Amino acid sequence: MTETDQSNEKRESPWLITPTVSADPKLGTTLGTVFGYIKALDPESTPSLFTSFVTYSDTDSYVGGVFSDVYYDGDKHRVKAGYINGKIRNEYDDFLGTGRQFKTEDNIDSFFFRYLQRLIGDWYLGGQVIVSDYVIGADGIFDSILAQVGFTGFTSNGIGLVGEFDSRDEPRDPHAGKHFVVQNVAYRESLGGEESFDAYKANYSNYWGFGDGHVLATNVRGRWTHDAPLGGYSSLNMRGYTSGNYLAKHYSHINLDARFNIYDRWGASLFGGVGCLYDKASSCNQSESLYPMLGAGIIFDLKPDAGIVLRLEYAKGESDNEAYYLSLGHPF
Repeated sequence: MTETDQSNEKRESPWLITPTVSADPKLGTTLGTVFGYIKALDPESTPSLFTSFVTYSDTDSYVGGVFSDVYYDGDKHRVKAGYINGKIRNEYDDFLGTGRQFKTEDNIDSFFFRYLQRLIGDWYLGGQVIVSDYVIGADGIFDSILAQVGFTGFTSNGIGLVGEFDSRDEPRDPHAGKHFVVQNVAYRESLGGEESFDAYKANYSNYWGFGDGHVLATNVRGRWTHDAPLGGYSSLNMRGYTSGNYLAKHYSHINLDARFNIYDRWGASLFGGVGCLYDKASSCNQSESLYPMLGAGIIFDLKPDAGIVLRLEYAKGESDNEAYYLSLGHPF
């Protein structure tokens, strides 16, 4: 190691602090702060990340929590855990296709824990626990409408299995490799919940490096439910759209994210995709079930050694769906 390398290593602080911002026509402007600590638990493991965060929006919503992303024993073991608490007040323009505007209020108190162990090569297997207690309310007459359709919130405790394949060269800022995760969550009344249903997820990403440090990332994702109440339905999960504003039993999308290396620690992003919400897969042949998205932004390599980036972006969906983001980490 040269003297220059030693000097750069000394300047690399293990502490992380950054603002976060999002703004869209439905939720207004949300400001937040992330505090973090980065620590490699052993020389052969990816640096672990421990964070706390808080956000507040001009709709008088607030959320706070803690999150850990831990790697140890040469990346043979992986743990993700977090706790979230807050109140979210949403302003929907066309909630669940009713064509009407109204506000909902969600009280959230959730905990999750996931553990994975390497089986062989790039394959991992493990399990997860999710404990979520939230109550949804709405203004005025819409409170009774939500009750009629069953979207009233519930305590949802679940357990599930997780399988993962990960050949990425760097988990948080990959330039090559593949990542595939398949999981289920069995929500059961016998676990202390108020509803029993099943949710299944699959998430596949591919990373192709080209040119001088550029990357084209592709993501295919899906969520499918069985016997889920409306509160457990799948939501549109793409930048530019408000989560929860569109729901169906099942959801799938394909997204592309081009990441360009511009100069030193600065880069740019160009992304797009299309999502589908459906009860039957054949519905994705119909335009009313499809939700396109395009966007672009700036990327800053905030913590190069840990692969942590900061992205400032604009995303545009159909109709008046659009949003600005200042967020920590890549979307996939």
